[in-house]
Amino acid sequence: MRKHEDEKQGDRKPGRPTERVRDDHATLPDETRFLSSQIQRLAVQMERANFAEYVQLMQRPRRLIFLNFVSGMSRGVGIALGFTIVAAVILYVLQKVAVLNLPIIGDFIADIVRIVDAQLHTSSY
Repeated sequence: MRKHEDEKQGDRKPGRPTERVRDDHATLPDETRFLSSQIQRLAVQMERANFAEYVQLMQRPRRLIFLNFVSGMSRGVGIALGFTIVAAVILYVLQKVAVLNLPIIGDFIADIVRIVDAQLHTSSY
């Protein structure tokens, strides 16, 4: 009874698919009954997967472009922030290791500092 009231009012609840195929399996042959049940399952799965909203999105290219732009910007900002945090942690650890003045690691870091310093004082143009 509740399903019929919702369909009459046009009030569809999200996540609650409407029944599009009637259940009159008793009067159908076996093959038709099987196909009918498969079609009904497919209709319910398409409604659960929000297939109609996907089709509507594909029919509105400006909205699709806008959503892709926003998601790309968000991804880019996330990658930049993540790389900044990881690089800061690595530099912090390297500073702490340099203070310990370990022979092998200290020489390696000193070589890196000399290379960077030489590159800064050499004009490349």
